[in-house]
Amino acid sequence: MSFSPQEKQATGALAGIYSLRMLGLFMLLPVFSLYAGDEYKQVTPFLIGLAVGVYGLTQALFQIPYGLLSDRVGRKPLIYFGLALFAMGGVVAALSESIYGVIAGRALQGSGAIAAVTTALLSDLTQEENRTKAMAVIGMSIGLSFMLAMMVAPSLVGWVGLGGLFWITAILAVGGMWVSYSFVPTPQSFNRNKEALPVLGQLRGVFFSKALIPLNLSIFLLHFILTACFVVLPLILNQYSGLESSEHGHIYLLTIGLSFLAMLPLMIFAEKMARIKEVFLLAVVIMFIGLLLLALYHRDLDSIVLALFLFFFSFNLLEALLPSLVSRVAPAGQKGSAMGVYSSGQFLGAFLGGILGGGLSGSLGYSSVFIALLLLVLVWFYVIWTMDAPILLQGKVLRLWPEGGAPKPQRGSALLEDLLGIDGVEEAVVLEDEGVAYLKVDKRTLDVAQLEKLSLVNPQQNK
Repeated sequence: MSFSPQEKQATGALAGIYSLRMLGLFMLLPVFSLYAGDEYKQVTPFLIGLAVGVYGLTQALFQIPYGLLSDRVGRKPLIYFGLALFAMGGVVAALSESIYGVIAGRALQGSGAIAAVTTALLSDLTQEENRTKAMAVIGMSIGLSFMLAMMVAPSLVGWVGLGGLFWITAILAVGGMWVSYSFVPTPQSFNRNKEALPVLGQLRGVFFSKALIPLNLSIFLLHFILTACFVVLPLILNQYSGLESSEHGHIYLLTIGLSFLAMLPLMIFAEKMARIKEVFLLAVVIMFIGLLLLALYHRDLDSIVLALFLFFFSFNLLEALLPSLVSRVAPAGQKGSAMGVYSSGQFLGAFLGGILGGGLSGSLGYSSVFIALLLLVLVWFYVIWTMDAPILLQGKVLRLWPEGGAPKPQRGSALLEDLLGIDGVEEAVVLEDEGVAYLKVDKRTLDVAQLEKLSLVNPQQNK
């Protein structure tokens, strides 16, 4: 089903808000450890790592509360508030002369944790049939922001300094507020459903879900490793490569660009041939090899380039696969809760990775960071090796009566039994108070005609 004009506008605008915000966060990764010692007082490697990663702690703490609060006060007011906090954090860091002021600014930036709210607003403004495509657009925008930040930050910081970069992040946040005001439609009503936002009562079950634990651990470790590496990688390139700091962006452009193109066929193969677990294991092995090269040969530029190519190959592949896997593995009616836990794990990994990278590099040297990460990757490989291969089901929402219409006579238990009796329906949750049934289906075997007969809405609304 193609996007309506409003869906195109909403998806593009929300992707723009994501991009502007994430661009501001990512720009610090390739340069902060290089320039912090010259620009701030009281700098130590540990405090550099804390400044790089602390935004992840506040992101993890506020992600779920913001999403829940948006059901009460509205999506757009929470987005404005979060972006305002992000801008204020940028200003605090830009005006700081001490590393502690930067840490406070970065923590304030992270407290504007609007990812879940933005996703919920996207859910309000798109039809169920187009929601996956809309989320894919936002995912692509985040990836492009990462690539752009890694390429431009090394050159940009030479002109404006770290303080200037923080001013730019504040301006980007204000730009995001303008995009929200000018281009994001205001929904007439909220989709208060369990697929869009976390539900407090579901969080414990989702956190301990056997199927989701390996995926949540994976996103935690992926961003742990990314942040730890970029506490030390800019210093290594500066010290051993013979390149000026402004030229580091060329290395990132080469390695990220080539790795992105190289991983696409493998991602398509994993989806089309249902070989997710095998591709997952291969990506972890490639990550291990890249980190091993950095541990052993980080004084050699050619080895660094090869290691970065392998690292970004694995990172880009897993970053693309994991969100889709979580949404498809999550129990029916619990996708919002599953994505809330997943996002919190991602940001918590960034926080702890920054601490480890700064702490170990300051006390034991660069190689110790990569050795510690290699040990974590071995644990990661074992967890993925022992997990069951994911069953790739699709989420589907079946509306029981027209939205805004009067509820129909209750038929909950009978309807649930009928739904589970349809070929291709693997899981079902009936919520009569919401007027919907949340399903997990195998589209290859789904009896669509039989499913439509159970809806009290015109079947065309459920396609």
